[in-house]
Amino acid sequence: MVQGGQDHTCRGPVAVPMKTLLIGCTLMLAACGSLPRGAGIQGEVLAGSNLVDPDGQPLEFAVAPVTRASLANYAYWPAVGERGMRWIGRVDKPDSRIIVPGDTVSVTIWNTEDNGLLTTPGQRSVNLPPIRVSPTGHIFLPYIGQILVGNMSPEAARTVVEAAYVTVSPSTQVQLDMAEGRQSTASLVGGVVNPGAYPLSDQDMTLLDLVALAGGVAPSFVNPQIRLQRGSTTYGISMEKLLKDASLNTTIQGGDRIFAEDDDRYFLSLGAAGTQAQHRFTQENVTALDAISIIGGLTAARANAQGILILRRFPESALRRDGSGPSNARMIFTVDLTSADGLFSAGQFQIRPGDLIYVSESPFSGARTVLALIGSVFGLAAVVSNNSG
Repeated sequence: MVQGGQDHTCRGPVAVPMKTLLIGCTLMLAACGSLPRGAGIQGEVLAGSNLVDPDGQPLEFAVAPVTRASLANYAYWPAVGERGMRWIGRVDKPDSRIIVPGDTVSVTIWNTEDNGLLTTPGQRSVNLPPIRVSPTGHIFLPYIGQILVGNMSPEAARTVVEAAYVTVSPSTQVQLDMAEGRQSTASLVGGVVNPGAYPLSDQDMTLLDLVALAGGVAPSFVNPQIRLQRGSTTYGISMEKLLKDASLNTTIQGGDRIFAEDDDRYFLSLGAAGTQAQHRFTQENVTALDAISIIGGLTAARANAQGILILRRFPESALRRDGSGPSNARMIFTVDLTSADGLFSAGQFQIRPGDLIYVSESPFSGARTVLALIGSVFGLAAVVSNNSG
């Protein structure tokens, strides 16, 4: 039927504007919860924290906030994941050389007599063949026999040898030199610029002195670790600690073996972090703030700055019910970077090897995604409208 020049005849389904249709699809997608996310929301991750056993202890895991009030308590909890290697402190010794078994002694005998015991007419000195110091510290000398020089300085040994020769040849004078043997050397096995065996120039030679002789630690190492093998025991320390505390610069002994290696400790980052990867410790102590910097911060469009989660495992032997230790083998420490207390506390909370830093998704990221999709829809609708016009 035509009325007023307009045709009101039903022609089938009513056409829906393209813009309305696309917006409706976007809202339906958001309502169904099917928008993609790269990480869980804090409430989702911590959903099992309310499960407790009959004694009120957490079953799955326990949650512990990182705040000023809690830091002092956490300081007494076990430092899980650390190597726990021992180290030897510095022992002051005389800065002189000492003859020990295995060293080589060279003796030159001077004599002004025309008919000396060891010299020929006209000859004023004779060089004895190099003599290896015996395991008992003795050397054998012609016309003298066995004489003890072990644990003496070269000058003291020279005086003893000369006194022995004076008894058989009054005008004798002695010159004595020594070369360090294996028991008077230390080996830099690797991790330095010039590895090798180095003689100990005196009793007071330290580890840093020896490393300096070898050209220093290889520059490719990050937070290098020093290892000292003495006998059947291996000791360890970081170069950072060694340089900060002179009392840790241990005195080297003959036969020591030293090498440097990379710090093999690491922590993980996942979720809405700047990077999702395994990260090596770049220094001896890494705080939560250090770690967040190492992982590249937070993803601005997705991360929940109030929901930084640090997951850590403890051995069953460390669990305590009185609050003096973790209440569960699986602990989640929560960090809030939106408060001053949270920021300061994160700068004091120590990350342990094997920790997982999980940056949870912001609960508003889904809404932002929807708004972005709606914005895209309006742009698409404008294009469609322009094309159809």
